[in-house]
Amino acid sequence: MTANKITYFEDLAVGQEASLSNTVTEKDIALFAEVSGDRNPVHVDADYAAGTIFGERIAHGMLSAAYISAVFGMELPGPGAIYISQTMAFKAPVKIGDTVVTTVTLVELLPEKKRARFETVCAVNGKPVLTGEAVLMVPNRPE
Repeated sequence: MTANKITYFEDLAVGQEASLSNTVTEKDIALFAEVSGDRNPVHVDADYAAGTIFGERIAHGMLSAAYISAVFGMELPGPGAIYISQTMAFKAPVKIGDTVVTTVTLVELLPEKKRARFETVCAVNGKPVLTGEAVLMVPNRPE
């Protein structure tokens, strides 16, 4: 990850992309359940989850969404960028031990409002598990 380097709107170009990789652990799921309050048994109860269509515990979908936020906040555009909106479609479950590769790609610049529109994808073994689109507000370069 970049060390808090601020990218200004003027530094952006369509086609730029950034990625981060995260391997989901039991601890991640437990901590996310604690922080979010989402203790759905499909995430936290192995016996319950064994009886579902997944056959085992799965990570919270919003944990993958949080990985998108991490790319935006730390990589592209980076520190100083502010989330405006995010759409998401969950395509497949993420399981303990899966490595989620999160990629954001800049697809449009909206100069009048200093906004940037991104395609967002979380993938496991090259297969999308979450897809969507986000709009961020990016600061101008100080004068």
